[in-house]
Amino acid sequence: MEKRNSPFSKVFLSFLYATRCTLYAIICSVFFLSLSYADDNPLVDIQQVNPNIKIEIRYATPDNFMKEQLYPEARCLLRREVAEKLSRVQQGLEKQGVGLKIFDGYRPLSVQKKMWARFPLEGYVANPAKGSNHNRGAAVDLTLVDSQGNELPMPSAYDEFSERAHRDYRGGTPEERKNRQILQEAMEKEGFHGLSTEWWHFEDKSAKTYPILDLPFSSVERLADSV
Repeated sequence: MEKRNSPFSKVFLSFLYATRCTLYAIICSVFFLSLSYADDNPLVDIQQVNPNIKIEIRYATPDNFMKEQLYPEARCLLRREVAEKLSRVQQGLEKQGVGLKIFDGYRPLSVQKKMWARFPLEGYVANPAKGSNHNRGAAVDLTLVDSQGNELPMPSAYDEFSERAHRDYRGGTPEERKNRQILQEAMEKEGFHGLSTEWWHFEDKSAKTYPILDLPFSSVERLADSV
């Protein structure tokens, strides 16, 4: 005897088919979004954006306040938008016969935790529970150099935890204070603002809109000619 599907069965089968199609569409969307993210790494190498910017990444050496190498390689990674702003700073400074040298850019959260564990000093080392804007790829430590790449004198050394490092420090020589001011004005012109306790530290004004990252430096491919 021939079996006939009831109206309820037909509706149920249609529902299952529609649900399967919807799930398939969602899976495909997630897959292609993940591919897009992989092709659109949030970080870039500053020297791929502007090779005229000098780098001396202190945390890739033992020459830093931690007295140990914290990064596996000497590279400055930043958010693309931040790197492009910094490139414009460099271009503006070159008209004055000077340029930038970077000491630090993106910093993995795992490194931030290591710093805080040894030096929990608010105002100099950010609490990893809140995250540093370095961890977002939106902060940079830097100084000025002349056309030959020589550092210009500043009121204190880099990463010096003292009053001399403060942005409003009135000591030092007139030349040191002038250089600090030139750097600050050039950075502020492109939308960066400084930290009151560190003349070398600047953050993009939109830094807090970026998520904290713990990506390895190897996540950003090197230029073939710089390997």
